[in-house]
Amino acid sequence: MNVKRFANVDNNILQLLAVTALVFATMSILEPGKFLRYYNFESIFYTFPELGILSIAMMISMLTGGIDLSVVGVANLSGILAGVFFVNLTKGQTLSPEAMLLYVLAGILLALSVGIMAGAINGFLITKLRITPILATMGTAQLFTGICLVISGGPAIVGFPAYWAFIGNGKVLGVAFPLVIFVFVAAGVAFLLGRTLIGVNLMLIGANPKAAVFAGIRTARMVFVSYLLTGVLASIAGIILSGRANAAKSDYGASYLLQAVLISVLGGTNPAGGFGSVLGVTIAVIALMLLSSGFQIMRFSNHLIDFIWGAFLLLIMVVNYYNNTKRQNQ
Repeated sequence: MNVKRFANVDNNILQLLAVTALVFATMSILEPGKFLRYYNFESIFYTFPELGILSIAMMISMLTGGIDLSVVGVANLSGILAGVFFVNLTKGQTLSPEAMLLYVLAGILLALSVGIMAGAINGFLITKLRITPILATMGTAQLFTGICLVISGGPAIVGFPAYWAFIGNGKVLGVAFPLVIFVFVAAGVAFLLGRTLIGVNLMLIGANPKAAVFAGIRTARMVFVSYLLTGVLASIAGIILSGRANAAKSDYGASYLLQAVLISVLGGTNPAGGFGSVLGVTIAVIALMLLSSGFQIMRFSNHLIDFIWGAFLLLIMVVNYYNNTKRQNQ
């Protein structure tokens, strides 16, 4: 079937599209007056890019059979350090638009540097010290969150420049700027994984580590590179998140971690490694955002929503396990 060949991921993309259509239709029937408003979809376009980028980062860490539980901590640390940078350098000064633009560019470089350093720490712990990824990134997640609390003292960091706020709230030709960023990031990662040697190596390492070694792949180096990439993506998400909120805090996006794991698995990523799809993750995050928007419109409790996400994740993993076992037995 041509559609399946185009999707290149068996039936998973078609299933995700069907789930997304079902969610959209259900919410449209239940709350048509609120769910189908333009404002609702515009809100989704501004909020889903940061979660989508975090989910792509999670997918990349899963490709090698690992996981990165520190992505939210890295995102918040990137935003907080950028905020401190702006507050200290612009305090009591009236800057020209050109000077402020340079400060914002410097803030972006600072935030990306945080992502690179955080990814390097994770990569070193996993590849050199041989610490299990889930334990290593769980520890660094607490470390980064602790650093956020020490730097900020607890309250949110405010006082970001207008150009920074534009990153999270602006529009380009009528399109939400965070969505534009997401499209470029998603396209870049998709090209990297599908058209470059790095992507092939990461897939092979996750699918068959022994075969990767015999193929001459420097496994440790490639795993290290994958965590560098997840760190950079997390910092990009942190830039968007702090720009949208016009503030940065240690607990922003706390619920994103579970959702990023859920979206990655729902998007067809194999938690054991070897396969992942940016297209699948993109469709999955859209479906989840539509569902989340519907829950909020129907005034579901946040605690109930967290319960639903957790139960949904377990259900998906059970179904995937059943399908994989069925394929192996055929």
